Amino acid sequence: MALAAAPLLRLPISPPPSPPPTPATPLSCLHLRAGRRRQRLAAAATASPAAPISPVPAADAERRKHELLRAVQETGRGFAAGPDQRAGIEEAIVSVEELGAGEGSPLDLAALDGTWRLCYTSASDVLVLFEAAERLPFLQVGQIYQKFECKDRSDGGIVRNVVRWSIENLLEEQEGATLMVSAKFDAMSKRNIFLQFEEVAIQNIKISEQLQALIAPAILPRSFLSLQVLQFLKTFQAQVPVNGPERRSPGGLYYLSYLDRDMLLGRSVGGGGVFIFTRAQPLL
Repeated sequence: MALAAAPLLRLPISPPPSPPPTPATPLSCLHLRAGRRRQRLAAAATASPAAPISPVPAADAERRKHELLRAVQETGRGFAAGPDQRAGIEEAIVSVEELGAGEGSPLDLAALDGTWRLCYTSASDVLVLFEAAERLPFLQVGQIYQKFECKDRSDGGIVRNVVRWSIENLLEEQEGATLMVSAKFDAMSKRNIFLQFEEVAIQNIKISEQLQALIAPAILPRSFLSLQVLQFLKTFQAQVPVNGPERRSPGGLYYLSYLDRDMLLGRSVGGGGVFIFTRAQPLL
């Protein structure tokens, strides 16, 4: 006996509920997004030559770099950046780093050679300088540079960390003196360099007009002693070696994640912070 087909039950159809409004991107999502991009970079670096990565159009590359520089513009070179800003900047950094993902050629030392100006960092050993200037009103921290000397090299070179600083009313503003930390570096792999610090020096003292007037007032005849003091201050240099046969200076491994004609990005391996540099005029 055949079974009778059951009647088809018709249910009322109601429109789907409206989706809730999209909330603001939380800090954890920014970290997750940047982390996923870093994973894609690592995968691209080990990709086989049979699957090359399509180059990013020049206009898009310039847009990413511009957005990164705009993101760090009001951060006091990293000192005034809050957690949300740092997360957004990290995402913008990874976006620029993707421009060089998958490149198999060694680091171009000829392109690295020259002077680079610091725009942003999260490295504590640099931020402490800005913190000191914030707490000590008389201390001023001017421009910070990295100068690479490696044009005719393929295995390494010399890098000089240059910090312009001043003391209010004693030295010229911002450019009153120079703190220079010199190091040798070796190219360890395609984008990793190892720094071995060699020397710390203070030089290029430029005393202020107020201090000159105090030492040798213009309304009085300048004595031989006062002139000698002025000459000594203007030519003063102090050099302290930090590496020698009986002691080895601390070193550091750095990953240069992006390099082109006007931007350099680096990361201190081991969680020491990120660095954003732009090309600067050669130092005198």
